[in-house]
Amino acid sequence: MSRTVAFIGLGHMGGPMAANLHKAGHRVRGYDLAVTPGPGLEPAASAPDAVAGADVVVTMLPEGRHVLGLYDEILQVASPGTLFVDCSTIDVADARTAHERAATAGMRALDAPVSGGVVGAEAGTLTFMAGGGEAEFAEARPLLEAMGKKAVHCGGPGAGQAAKMCNNMILGVSMIAVSEAFVLAESLGLSHQALYDVASTASGQCWALSVNCPVPGPVPASPANRDYRPGFAAALMAKDLGLAANAAKAGGVNTELGLKAAEVYTAYAERVGMTEDFSGIVRTIREKSA
Repeated sequence: MSRTVAFIGLGHMGGPMAANLHKAGHRVRGYDLAVTPGPGLEPAASAPDAVAGADVVVTMLPEGRHVLGLYDEILQVASPGTLFVDCSTIDVADARTAHERAATAGMRALDAPVSGGVVGAEAGTLTFMAGGGEAEFAEARPLLEAMGKKAVHCGGPGAGQAAKMCNNMILGVSMIAVSEAFVLAESLGLSHQALYDVASTASGQCWALSVNCPVPGPVPASPANRDYRPGFAAALMAKDLGLAANAAKAGGVNTELGLKAAEVYTAYAERVGMTEDFSGIVRTIREKSA
């Protein structure tokens, strides 16, 4: 069934996601402060203009404060019962606040952050982790499947953000471990390809190795073969690990490797920001090893 979708936030992730909704036959009204909507999308003069009369509102924004600020602006102009699907990666507490504000305004909400990066957004192969009611997830699912390959209902409000946070802590720690292993292999005279051929079919196998390999050669599609152009930028990984670190500290959870990974990526992101993929951390490890 074709829906009218307001899509707010058309950056590196949001733009391709909105385009895939259009390709799937949905009417998409797009708005972004800095980006012009792509082909097939209907440009809106403002966020409220995009939302007015929409069946579903999808947002993809940098931080929780942006999501909550936008909700304050647009909830009052949406039709009663409109479904709000936030695909941003934000703090669990902010996600729950967004749910509460939507409910107070007579709307329905789902937090549905994504995994898969820009490549996944462009290819329509993202994984969505959703938090909210079962009915809201069922309604949003066709839209999520138009933008991705998998959608998982993780639980109530904020559960999608919790799943994203934990998943990316695994990813950040594993990318550091894989990068350290390659630098160690270099020092021992072992080629990148040899280590890859062993680890990718042995107990060292993981996504950071087999899909986003941090050295050029073994995985031709990895950012390492494009001078570490993102991909998933280092600054975004630092942000996600920071959210996980804050949650761990608040909950009294001992996450030694997660906290260390947050420190490592914060320092790396201060140098490269959004210009390098998070797998470029191998360069920092190599420099420090010299």
